[in-house]
Amino acid sequence: MKIKKIAGTIPAMVTPFDDKKNLDIPALKNLVKFLISGGIDAIVPCGSTGEAATLNLEEYETVIKTTVGEVAGKIPVIAGAGSNDTQKAVHLSQIAKRAGADVLLHVSPYYNKPTNEGLVAHFKQIAKSVDLPIIIYNVPGRTGSNISAEITLRIAKDIPHVIGIKEASGNIGQMMEIIKGAPKDFSVLSGDDAITLPLISVGGVGIISVAANEIPKEMTNMVNAALEGNFKKAAKIHYEILDLMNGNFIETNPIPVKTALFMMGKIKENFRLPLVPMAAKNKETLSQILKKLSLI
Repeated sequence: MKIKKIAGTIPAMVTPFDDKKNLDIPALKNLVKFLISGGIDAIVPCGSTGEAATLNLEEYETVIKTTVGEVAGKIPVIAGAGSNDTQKAVHLSQIAKRAGADVLLHVSPYYNKPTNEGLVAHFKQIAKSVDLPIIIYNVPGRTGSNISAEITLRIAKDIPHVIGIKEASGNIGQMMEIIKGAPKDFSVLSGDDAITLPLISVGGVGIISVAANEIPKEMTNMVNAALEGNFKKAAKIHYEILDLMNGNFIETNPIPVKTALFMMGKIKENFRLPLVPMAAKNKETLSQILKKLSLI
């Protein structure tokens, strides 16, 4: 699939596990079908919401292959392939390409906290090694460091393979600086559901979303309305689903969204350590949110 620009509603898909904590392939296939039926524009397997950190290489390839098979060319598949080891990031990217991914999503190296020159070199090495478009993922809350607007723009201009950024810094000012200075087809995507609408209002083009796992149709309707300039309609949907967007983060993602999908009958309530099931009090709060939206 030839990719020019990524935009719209893009679920960061959970990875279903069975009761033995193995991949639940039937549930994965059904989830992909459910998301596509909601009108999504692309899909991300094996991101942080997909518990990629606990998948072995065989499972990693299987999840991407299965997703690609179910998508059947309808929308782009954006495979999470990030690592704080550049060579591992390259290796994951090569596996993702072999499995049929159309685009790569690469989180900035966590824990190591590279310098700006190290960040640029990291993305240059990936682009040099694997001929697929790349979306940067900036999430300081998980990585411990921020990719500044200046460095994002330098990467965007110096590395043609880099076609966008998933921005989860929470800093709208930084996002606006990227939008202002970015090349024409560079996509600035929200990495936080609740910031999607305000980001689109200043030139963002979509969301890589947690909530779209549960409400793909509603997220798609909100994003499409905003992209069409109908901010009154988009704001109405935004406030209807805001409690769920926030509720998905009352515990570490993806614990709440997987719990919600279990309550909705989509997957089993299984996680891999170090993630554990939700606390009872938070689970009840999430249940009330889902009931209010008639999801359970």
